[in-house]
Amino acid sequence: MNRWSIQELVAWKNNPRRKPLLLLGARQVGKTWLVREFGRQHYKNVVYVRFDRDVAVRQSFELDYDIARLMDTLQVRSKSQIVPGKTLIILDDIQECPRALTALKCFCEDAPEQHIIAAGSLLGLSVHTGTGFPVGKVDRVYMYPMSFTEFLDATGFESYVDVIRKRDWSTMATFHEKFVELLRQYYFVGGMPAVVQTYAETRNLHAVRRVQDALLEDYRNDFSKHASDAETHYITQIWDSVPEQLSREDKRFVHSDVGAKVRAPLLRGPIRWLEDAALVQTVPRVRKPEMPLSAYKDGAFKMFFLDVGLLAARCRLSPSVILDGNSVFGQFRGSLTEQYVQQQLRAESGIAPYYWAAERAQAEVDFLVEMDYQLLPIEVKAELNLQSKSLRSFCKRYRFTRAARVSMSHHAVSTVRISPGKTDPLGHQYTLLDIPLYAIAALPDEMAQSLPDDSAN
Repeated sequence: MNRWSIQELVAWKNNPRRKPLLLLGARQVGKTWLVREFGRQHYKNVVYVRFDRDVAVRQSFELDYDIARLMDTLQVRSKSQIVPGKTLIILDDIQECPRALTALKCFCEDAPEQHIIAAGSLLGLSVHTGTGFPVGKVDRVYMYPMSFTEFLDATGFESYVDVIRKRDWSTMATFHEKFVELLRQYYFVGGMPAVVQTYAETRNLHAVRRVQDALLEDYRNDFSKHASDAETHYITQIWDSVPEQLSREDKRFVHSDVGAKVRAPLLRGPIRWLEDAALVQTVPRVRKPEMPLSAYKDGAFKMFFLDVGLLAARCRLSPSVILDGNSVFGQFRGSLTEQYVQQQLRAESGIAPYYWAAERAQAEVDFLVEMDYQLLPIEVKAELNLQSKSLRSFCKRYRFTRAARVSMSHHAVSTVRISPGKTDPLGHQYTLLDIPLYAIAALPDEMAQSLPDDSAN
């Protein structure tokens, strides 16, 4: 299977100012496969260390930070010579050796010529546990479950990926029903590599569900392995509450849904744990749409799973929905669709979304993103209902001149005119870009080409 993240690793390799690289992501998203495949394609040889299995190397790193000695250890253990620029050193499962994580700072300062990638899960937790995280001394690449275009590529529809990348809207319109069918499949299967591989090889949705259930159980077992007993209790409760949280029309995370008597302060640490483990993604709410969005967070947020297929499994979505037309897009009040959109924004474009909601009002914009140094509001529609009252209200209130809507409709660019009123005597208009859900990977490029400059926002 191809992973688009390999291009980020190639860019890192070619950067003369590269630092040791941290490959971050949840367990089982394909980090080990990616770095080993990258090494195979782009280096003469690879020195691979897995800290959860190689006790001798782990003990060597725990002794001290003598880089010359550590390099000797790696060469002896791998029985190969390390040549700068020709050898890739992979330190896998580095979370099992905190001092190796700290040693990356020494490699950066004392051996910058070496090409080193450290991969592992739960690395975000190391920032908070006093292990000497190498702040400022590492590059980072974040890895997510396979995107929809990666899923298409892995399941034999490479030509469909080309159509999306070229933004060939007329061809997409011709094959619209096929794209929708494939998107239904992705909603059920999701992007976990083992699950996608099972589906690609068997086309058996029951086999897919068995792999998903095993992954969910593995994640649950991780709670007690890596968190305290007190944290494990709340982590489990939060994890179990996510489908219910997303089933509501207002998908804002409600602490009382975790437990009737649970107070918000008790959940801050466990929520942070799940975020650092990359098992959930939070989308913060902003009250004011100005850059940087991070400065205008108000404490509320939505919480999503790491993968749409795992969310479908937790919701016990029946395989029969794949055969039931578009009903899958309307189930769970659009929770699968919002999960899908925010997941694709991260995986395809590296965009961390926010959302906006008005005080004491029902108006809400599903996602608000910083794209090309500008803000773009995004409305998400699970089906063909294209009424966008909240988006219209938002653009009028803050005088945005551009917006995007993703839905099951075809691509279109239109001008929305808002009539003059008491609070807006001159009236207002904005450009609305409609993007099919299955083509959201094309949103950044299409936005840059189709929408007017809006640098004032």
